[in-house]
Amino acid sequence: MESYVGNSRDMLTFIEKSPSCFHAVDNLKAMLKERGFKELSEEDAFELKKGEGYYISRNDSSLLAFRLPQEEAGAFHITSAHSDSPCFKVKENPEIGVEGQYVKLNVEKYGGMIDSTWLDRPLSVAGRIVVKEKEGLVSKLVNIDRDLLVIPNLAIHMNRDMNKGMEYNAQTDLLPLFGDRDGKGSFRELLAKEAKVDEAAVLGYDLYLYVREKGRLLGSHEEFVFSPRLDDLQCAYACMRALAESKPPAQAVNVCVVFDNEEIGSGTRQGAASTFLADQLKRIYKALPGKRAEYKRMLAKSFMISADNAQAVHPNHPEKADPTNRPYPNGGVVIKFHGSQRYATDAFSAARMRDICSRSGVPCQTYHNRSDMAGGSTLGNISTAQVSVSTVDIGLAQLAMHSACETAGVKDTEYLLNAVRCFYEEA
Repeated sequence: MESYVGNSRDMLTFIEKSPSCFHAVDNLKAMLKERGFKELSEEDAFELKKGEGYYISRNDSSLLAFRLPQEEAGAFHITSAHSDSPCFKVKENPEIGVEGQYVKLNVEKYGGMIDSTWLDRPLSVAGRIVVKEKEGLVSKLVNIDRDLLVIPNLAIHMNRDMNKGMEYNAQTDLLPLFGDRDGKGSFRELLAKEAKVDEAAVLGYDLYLYVREKGRLLGSHEEFVFSPRLDDLQCAYACMRALAESKPPAQAVNVCVVFDNEEIGSGTRQGAASTFLADQLKRIYKALPGKRAEYKRMLAKSFMISADNAQAVHPNHPEKADPTNRPYPNGGVVIKFHGSQRYATDAFSAARMRDICSRSGVPCQTYHNRSDMAGGSTLGNISTAQVSVSTVDIGLAQLAMHSACETAGVKDTEYLLNAVRCFYEEA
């Protein structure tokens, strides 16, 4: 149990340091750099060496890392996850005065969140700002690391029917309180101070609200992890760490890609529907040292594990789960299936994932939606529209998906680490 707890605590520390997709990517870069990976730029030519590791980012919010084999490359071993989570995005000109007494921020929903879970919690703002410096436009990370905002509920005395079901209006019910009347005009000033730049130098921003709640272990014997953003930073952390720690492969190029914007459909230049993965695989192929198989032959031999968390059977509503496919926290890797291929798993890719789990000593379980309920989509079938490789969609079982704080199993981070390491080190 000690190793499970240690790996989960490390994962929770990573999430705490990653209040936005930009911070998540920055922290993953630091993990890779610490293990000797070298940064590349899309603007420069690739010069690659056998056995070495490299990483490349797009938009500061998506990241692709890879390690070359010691011998001739014959395939790509790919894992994918995503860096974003449902939250609120700060609009332009965000300050709204209320009756000369309050200042609130104008925000909009990002992704399909559970609205009520964001109310009456300490919140803050993180993301990036773009400033003009001598060398041009520069992106800077910003995290106002203190309790800054709250979205207050309406008192029950003013809405006696609240406990009968509340439908929140995003423009009227879900705007955060920023300050009293003395706070007017200070939001951009606060950002500039945090970034140590002049306010006039701030020309743009991508800023998000985040929950100040810190991740922790809970349960009768600390068998659960509780944290914001488990979907999908738990998988992003485990997959990238497995790549960083795995031995250099014999004949496969090991790749881990963390996409942005999965929660809003992936249709951006840094999302799974973009050419980000395809572009880098082609460039890696062209820069491979020594002999190489034809690129399309490499793709035909390649395999991708798309890792995005799965819904666990709920303790209060077990009837919402499929009758025969019922994943639980601490039950191991969840292989996800969908009859209409919203998950990319098929018989072959499921069999390969089961074999990987078996060889790594990791339990696995299965997920289907109930036949009378619509489910979500994920990275696998979206990314394969650009890169046609055999793919399995997996995840780790969690409760309260898309809540401001979610719950998962303390053992499952290590299970995914071990399974992905096995995948990266197989012949």
